Amino acid sequence: MRQVVLDTETTGISPSDGHRIIEIGCLEVENRRLTGRSFHCYLQPDREIEAEAIAVHGITNEFLVGKPRFADIADEFMNFMSGAELIIHNAPFDIGFINHEFKLLNNQFSTVLEVCSVLDTLVLARQKHPAQKNNLDALARRYFVDHRERTYHGALLDAEILADVYLAMTGGQVGLSLGDDSDAEGMSQETIRRLDANRSLLKVIKATPDELLAHEDRLKVIDSASQGTCIWRELA
Repeated sequence: MRQVVLDTETTGISPSDGHRIIEIGCLEVENRRLTGRSFHCYLQPDREIEAEAIAVHGITNEFLVGKPRFADIADEFMNFMSGAELIIHNAPFDIGFINHEFKLLNNQFSTVLEVCSVLDTLVLARQKHPAQKNNLDALARRYFVDHRERTYHGALLDAEILADVYLAMTGGQVGLSLGDDSDAEGMSQETIRRLDANRSLLKVIKATPDELLAHEDRLKVIDSASQGTCIWRELA
């Protein structure tokens, strides 16, 4: 499966108020491994950035002078993400801005959901950790992901943190803490260590004919006991 972990930074909260994307950061993941391919750019929004937004991401109007506009990178960006499953934290925010940027190009491009599927890690986190903080910082602490001691948010940095969080959150238990976020912050934490992308593939051991027959016999028993509702047959 090809996935693209994506994050954006913007001039403000809502595209309906004329706000624009000023940074895009993407990392490619295949078969749960970072491939080393990325897409990153800063963008000239042709409007002022709100002070509240600058306080979050630290990107100033002066810094963006001379940077490309969204139209300049639209083709490359679309090609990078097309066909992938996008991994985004609070996906409606980023998808709304991206679709707005494409719409400003006079419908030359499809909407995001026409070319990609989307997995919202905020929704996933709320399902796994109800009644707890589930912003990216809280999840990074919970799953022992290196914060890189960031002062500001940044799209590529957040995408890298989100990639680690997503892989940890969907890969099983990574710690023994049963406490809340405040408890976890006080623990001595070991950061996630990525496995070598060039490591050899795991050996696949297939079932023998006898094992397959035994499996089928067991399914028949389960199917009979559940009156034909054996879920393992539905997955076959």
